[in-house]
Amino acid sequence: MPHVRRYPFLPDTGLLIGRLALGVIFIAHGWQKLSDLGHSNVTKMFDAMGVPMPGVSATYATWVELIGGAALLAGVLVPVAGLLLVADMAGAFWFVHVDKGLFADKGGYELVLALGAASLLLVLTGAGRFSLDAVLFRGRDTAAEPQHAAA
Repeated sequence: MPHVRRYPFLPDTGLLIGRLALGVIFIAHGWQKLSDLGHSNVTKMFDAMGVPMPGVSATYATWVELIGGAALLAGVLVPVAGLLLVADMAGAFWFVHVDKGLFADKGGYELVLALGAASLLLVLTGAGRFSLDAVLFRGRDTAAEPQHAAA
């Protein structure tokens, strides 16, 4: 990957773009549940789809998508937000979309798979240098690395 050695900011730029896009999508879906549908309608919808504990699940999905999406935008606590969003998408996959095939136009799981995989990517990579996480937790990554004496 010679381009990464030449331009070391590129992977972090990719993480920033991915975080922003993913954050917008999750916020939009959470906002839709909160304002357009309302908690009682989301609960009824989840109940009709066989989602366990539909009231709790509706609350979880709404607020994790809203707050988790905002965390991705800001780049703060990204591994935690990503993990909560992975769980949200795993539930959507298993309880709603798995039996409808891959394609979203048929109610399939392609969107939740992509959103869940992208969220898992952020759990594993972190937010990157263009984030609040990088500012807030900067010393933690370098503290664990051994110091090499200059020759």
